[in-house]
Formats: sequence, C-alpha cells, structure tokens
Amino acid sequence: MGLRLQRTSVIFIKTIPMSDQYRVRNHEEIHFITFTIVDWVDIFIRPVYKDLIIESLKYCQQHKGLQLYGYCLVTNHLHLLASATLPAKLPDIVRDFKKHTNKKLIKLIEEENESRRDWMLYRFKYHAKFNVRISDYKVWQDGYHAIECDTAEILAQKLNYIHQNPVTAQIVEEPEHYIYSSAKNYAGEQRLLNVEILDLGFQSL
Repeated sequence: MGLRLQRTSVIFIKTIPMSDQYRVRNHEEIHFITFTIVDWVDIFIRPVYKDLIIESLKYCQQHKGLQLYGYCLVTNHLHLLASATLPAKLPDIVRDFKKHTNKKLIKLIEEENESRRDWMLYRFKYHAKFNVRISDYKVWQDGYHAIECDTAEILAQKLNYIHQNPVTAQIVEEPEHYIYSSAKNYAGEQRLLNVEILDLGFQSL
C-alpha cells in the first residue's frame, strides 16, 4: 500500500524587524520620539542639566529644521512630538542633538558641584565600552523609538501622554504646572520653548 502525500500550501508572512518598525520614513510627518538616559539615571533633577536640553532643542528649532508640537523633559527621559522641515531629516537632527548633549552633559557633570559625579560618570563610562563609536562616555540609550502619528486620534493620545508624564510621576498635580513641558504652551501660559500648537479640538490637556 503506497503512501499518499497530501499537498499543503505554505504561506510566507513578511515580518518587519523591530528596528525597522520605529524608523522614520516620512521626515515631514509628526513623530512621537523618546530619548532615554542609560540605566534610567535620574540626571535631570538639577536645573543646569534641564536648561541645557531646552537650549539644545531651541538651537535645533532655529538652525536644524526641527519642528516641535509637544515635549516633556522628566528626570531620566525626554518625549517629543516632532517633525523636520525639508531638506532637513529628523534622524539627522536626532543624531546631532544626542551627540551634542552627550558631550555637554558630561562637561557639566565634571564642572558642577555634583554630589553624584563619580557614580554617574562611572555608569556613563561603563556603557561607552559597548559602543565602538564612543570612546569616553555614553549618556543616551541607543535609538529613539519613533512612532509616526498620522491621525488626529494618535496625535491627541501621544500629546496627552506626554503632558501627563509629570502628573503620573507625582511631580505636579496639573500638567500645566510643570515648567519643562509644552502643557504650558497649550494652556496659553508663559513657556520655555515655542511649539506649533496642534488643533485637536481642545484648549488644554
């Protein structure tokens, strides 16, 4: 008795690598991006470090083609809703921003009266060992997890998430009470950075 072979269909499903799922393809589209400090070190608890980030973002707005629609800087990470003005490319802006702030943060840590200096420099030097492109200190984690926001619903959700960060962390009771956030922009209050206000059907979050 011979064996009967049953014909089966094989369906190949194309999967997208995780590294490609969060890659910027349309540079003019608004993206939700996050920069995180290695080991989640709480570096941004002192104004001098936070002010450096604000000034660096402002420089990117004025000279690099960065368009900001929302932001929030908390103790160990930075959220942005951002796009690029052509011919600028968002990944290039991100690369330059991280490289510049990496160098300047280390310089400030070395110069300031910083009680955590030795510990922080040790952590940042340790992580530099695993990156052949960095010879001394690595402040930021690799990547920035870009998520394209191509609908009003996604934009509203991400903007609300950004503004609620300091509330969730119990730093403030209301989003607009936090200085280093665009919640103040959307509430019509005095702010540190200018942003392009998104018309999403609400006055403030």
